[in-house]
Amino acid sequence: MDVMKRLRDDFMRADYRTDAVLNAIGQQGQMALTRNHTMAASRALAGRGDGLATLIRLFVLQQWQPTEPVARTVDAASLADLGLLTQEGSGFRASVDVRPFADDTDGTSGWVVSDHTATLDTRDLAPAPDLVLGISPASISLSQITPRKSVGRALDLGTGSGVQSVHVARRARQVVATDVNPRALTLANLTFALNAIKVETRLGSLYDPVQSETFDLITSNPPFVISPGTGPRLVYREAGQSSDDLMRDIITGAGPHLTDGGSLHIVGNWAHVRGSSWSERVAAWIPRGCDGFFVERETLDPYEYIEIWLADAGLAGKPDYAARYSEWLDYFDQLNIEGVGMGWVTMVKSGSASPRVICESWPHPVRQPVAQDLMAHLRAMDVQSWSDTQIMDLPWVLAPGCMQETASVPGHENPTQVVLRRGDGLMRAVEVDPALGGVLGACDGELLLGRIIAAVAQLMQADLRALTDDVMPHIRHLISQTWLTPSGGTGVR
Repeated sequence: MDVMKRLRDDFMRADYRTDAVLNAIGQQGQMALTRNHTMAASRALAGRGDGLATLIRLFVLQQWQPTEPVARTVDAASLADLGLLTQEGSGFRASVDVRPFADDTDGTSGWVVSDHTATLDTRDLAPAPDLVLGISPASISLSQITPRKSVGRALDLGTGSGVQSVHVARRARQVVATDVNPRALTLANLTFALNAIKVETRLGSLYDPVQSETFDLITSNPPFVISPGTGPRLVYREAGQSSDDLMRDIITGAGPHLTDGGSLHIVGNWAHVRGSSWSERVAAWIPRGCDGFFVERETLDPYEYIEIWLADAGLAGKPDYAARYSEWLDYFDQLNIEGVGMGWVTMVKSGSASPRVICESWPHPVRQPVAQDLMAHLRAMDVQSWSDTQIMDLPWVLAPGCMQETASVPGHENPTQVVLRRGDGLMRAVEVDPALGGVLGACDGELLLGRIIAAVAQLMQADLRALTDDVMPHIRHLISQTWLTPSGGTGVR
């Protein structure tokens, strides 16, 4: 698309890229935009008439701009013909949001075409039913839980503005992007053209557009909001299915569309149903031949959850706010929903005879990207069937970057507590006693674990069998949490 190539060249010439934009609007301008306010950014740009300032005002701040600076910066007439700009009197206004993005963790950068935020600067507007979101906290999380590795075929299920496809296309030979919203595919195609990447787009729900095709990687930021089916539906967040059925259907239906060893990665919500375990409910979604890892990052009670999404729909302060609120609560009562979990799902087609599933609540800080750590947890499940002898007959390596913290009573020589702490992935911490600490400290990938345990027993003048029986359950647990891996990856796929 020649117009988008020219626009990309114009953006590069004006330095309309993430770092330059952030430098131009300053930290206060950036933080204000996360709150949907433009005043700080506008003041930071005061007096500037260069191309970068014009593009920021036009596409990010949604401000009308005179014809002369716009025409000096971009091919305004062609962009108007394409529907990206609208002429208003002696100037132009952007019809869509086009802004740069950059991910320092994987080097991906470019621009995303999406719809404007309806409530910018407290505007009293409701989002259009077919509104297409740009980069959001959920889309950022999804990119960070998706492995950064080369794959053959990838599927971006529910692509929206195409954010995930831009990430994946840098590492995939072929990318297919689907969405049920025709407008989403229109804007996604503009995103792809602007970034000069090749992605095949298809219209349809769930796996219908890909029929019997298989993929090495499936990624999805679906419309996961659990809401009543009455009233206007916002396609970007609500699928019209009951409760968390959409999340379930994506997971249960993924198996036939994954190649052996292929993986599925999703961000979304799941219901906490009164009288049942959330982990047992979602674990049952993992299909035969696959393993899964659910990480619940946050749990909201019905009131918190509903208030967030009522505000997102622009209903705060509207006459029907209380009625919609009450209707939503009634819906949750009917389904016995007492809370909503928000988090990540990682699934691998492992070929296991029966699904092996980890469900964990982890509201603590993490070090992004966490994809490698999540995948390592699934690989470590192979060790659960090993005997103690098999484990002790291998050399193991303690995760790199571990730090040891000690606490002691003032004036006492020996510490009262020793904690090992990870600085990567889920940033776990574990308290160790002298025996376990001694064993872990010697796991350098050279010595067999059994020999290390024997040496520690001799050093502590302890009974070898008793010490082995004491440390091995802890060793198994630490292997399952990726603290320890076999030297050179031996034995763990």
